Amino acid sequence: MTNFAPADAAIEKDDKFHDECGVFGIFGHDDASALTALGLHALQHRGQEACGIVTYDGSAFHTKRALGLVDQVFGKQDTIERLAGRAAIGHNRYATSGGTALRNVQPLYADLAFGGFALAHNGNLTNAQTLRRQLVEDGAIFQSSSDTETIIHLMATQKGQRVVDRLTYALQHIKGGFALVALAEDKLIGLRDPHGIRPLLLGKYGESYLLASESCAFDIIGAKLIRNIEPGEMVIINEHGLQSFRPFSGPAVSGRFCIFEYVYFARPDSILETHSVYEKRKQIGVELAREAPCPDADVIIPVPDGGVPSAIGFAQESGVPFELGIIRNHYVGRTFIQPGQKIRNLGVRLKHNANRPIIEGKNVVLVDDSIVRGTTSRKIVEMVRAAGAKSVHMRVSSPPTKYPCFYGIDTPSYEELLAHNTDVNGIAAQIGVDSLAYVSLDGLYRAMNLPQGRNAEAPAYCDACFSGDYPVELVDQDIKAGCK
Repeated sequence: MTNFAPADAAIEKDDKFHDECGVFGIFGHDDASALTALGLHALQHRGQEACGIVTYDGSAFHTKRALGLVDQVFGKQDTIERLAGRAAIGHNRYATSGGTALRNVQPLYADLAFGGFALAHNGNLTNAQTLRRQLVEDGAIFQSSSDTETIIHLMATQKGQRVVDRLTYALQHIKGGFALVALAEDKLIGLRDPHGIRPLLLGKYGESYLLASESCAFDIIGAKLIRNIEPGEMVIINEHGLQSFRPFSGPAVSGRFCIFEYVYFARPDSILETHSVYEKRKQIGVELAREAPCPDADVIIPVPDGGVPSAIGFAQESGVPFELGIIRNHYVGRTFIQPGQKIRNLGVRLKHNANRPIIEGKNVVLVDDSIVRGTTSRKIVEMVRAAGAKSVHMRVSSPPTKYPCFYGIDTPSYEELLAHNTDVNGIAAQIGVDSLAYVSLDGLYRAMNLPQGRNAEAPAYCDACFSGDYPVELVDQDIKAGCK
C-alpha cells in the first residue's frame, strides 16, 4: 500500500517493523458492519493509524473512514447502525512513506460503469508509480496517494459491465505482493497475488462467508476458519455461494508466503497457512538455542511482547529458567508527548521497565524478534545493566534484516538497517551486549518444518528482507534504486 506523498519529518521513527494493514470482509449477514468492526479490532496490530468500513444495503453503499483506532472510530452504536447492509469490507491502515491523511484511508470507493465498487488492500504494488504515470497521461485524476487507487483506475479504463472482468483486467497489469478484498453491489471478492506473499483466509459464520488477513479475526466473533485463499486465487462470494477462479495469466509460480509473518507480524494466536504462529515462534526459539547457546546463562528474558514465544522455546531447549525480567506498559501509545530531547531519550522507559529482582546479579539472555536500527535494543540493554545484570547477551529470533521489503512491510532504507552495514560483532558493540547471535536462515526454515533448511533454488517463503531474493519484479525506478 505504497503512498507517493512526501514523508512527514515530524513523525519520529521508531525501531520496529510495521505491517501496512489488515483487511476483513463478510457477505450475507444482518450485522455485517458490527462483525466487520469486531474483525478489525482483532486485526488492530496490523495498522493503528486509520480504519474504515464500507457496506452495501441492496440499494446504496455506506462508508465510514477516519483516522484513529477501531474502538475510537466504530465504538459508538449509532456509527454502526448508519452502516446498513448485509455485506461489508473493512481495513486497518498503517501509513508508510506518505503522511497520515484521510484521503488515503481505505476501503477506497468509486462509482464505475457497472455500479459502486469498494476496495481494501494489504500489500504493495511494485509497479504502481509506472502505472500511475501512464494513467495520469491518459487523463486519470487520482484522489489519493495510495497505490490501491491504481487498481480502481485500471478497472475504470476497461470496457464491459462485469466487475470480475474489469478486475481481472487490472490484475494482468499490476505486480507486487498483495491481498485484496472488494465489494460490489451483489458480491464480495477476495484474492491474493500469484506468490501468495500476503495472507488472506476464508471463514464462515453461520451461513455467511468471511475473509480476513488472520484467523484471530474469525475467533473474535466465533466464526470457523475454512482455509487459506490460495496464491493466485480469486473467490467470488454472492447469494449463490462461493466460486473460485484463477485470474492471473502467465506461467504458474511457486508460493512464497512472507516468512516474517511468523517471526513478528501476525498475532501469536493466529493460524496462517495451516501453522500456529505461536508454535512456530516457540520452535524458532528452539532452533536459536541449538545454534547459539549461552552456557553461562542464569535466566532467559523476552523483550516484550514479540520475543515472548521464542524466549519460551529458547528456555525450554536450553534448560534455563524463563522469567519476565522486562515489564511492558501496555497503556502508552506511539503518539505519547515527549517534550524535549532529554525526556525523549527516556522514551524506552515509557514502554518498558526492568524487573530488578529477576535481573540483579544474573547472566541475562535477552530474546527479541528483530533488530532494526538498534536504538531500542541499546536502550533496553542499558536498562538491564542498570538493574544489576552481571552480563547481558542478546539472541534474535530472525536472521539479520539486511534488505528493505517492497511487498507490504514498512522497513527502513538500507542506510537505516543496521545489519546491512554492520556485521554481528559490530552490532553487538553498538547495542552494548556481551554476545549477540541471530537464528540462521536455515534454522528459520527448520522451524517451519523444513528439516533441510532453505532450498536456495526454490525457497518456500518470501525471505527477501534477509536474503535479498525478491520473488516479484521491482519495476518502479525508486524501488530499483533502493535495491542495491
